[in-house]
Amino acid sequence: MRPRNVIGRVCVITDTTVQSFFTHTDLATLACTGGADIIQLRDKHLSDDDMITVGREIRHVCDRYDARFIVNDRVQVARACGADGVHLGRADASVDEARRVLGDTAIIGATAHSFQEALRADRSLADYVGFGHVYATTSKQKETPPVGLEELARVCSAVSLPVLAIGGITSERVADVMRAGAWGIAVIADVCASDDPRAATERIRRAVAVTFPHA
Repeated sequence: MRPRNVIGRVCVITDTTVQSFFTHTDLATLACTGGADIIQLRDKHLSDDDMITVGREIRHVCDRYDARFIVNDRVQVARACGADGVHLGRADASVDEARRVLGDTAIIGATAHSFQEALRADRSLADYVGFGHVYATTSKQKETPPVGLEELARVCSAVSLPVLAIGGITSERVADVMRAGAWGIAVIADVCASDDPRAATERIRRAVAVTFPHA
């Protein structure tokens, strides 16, 4: 397990489907300049080769801004582009498999949509739990209802791993999420669908700093 301060507080998940102005690399750059300390490359449609190309660009961006870089789902892509780690969904490779491929120093996140899934992730070789969706979000319309702040607080008090809350989180909601016990937050639409992703990230970073002044 990585030390908590390696995980970071503000994770921006790049998404080019919610707008047509910015590339993944653009979004990563703007988010990093706005204060994101983790960038997650997520694209369900790019080929592995294209993901590796984009990932290498984002690797350089994250190096410049001293941010962590992880890839969503694709363990081999994460390895090939030199990412710091990978975030795994329920249908992806197992945490154990990812750890074998990426090694002991890799950052590995595990998705959880329920209390029991969070407990399973906590017993795995993961470094953090991505829990949600906390609020209703357009990207999750057809899935289960939001878990809500009460369930988020329950999970945060029960697991030993840092919890990154995700789902419908805006700068106005950050304080409530952090008070529920989340280590940090992961955002997509509030940054990637914004006309100004840098400013959107700055607002989130400031909101986190209200709860954790030295974050």
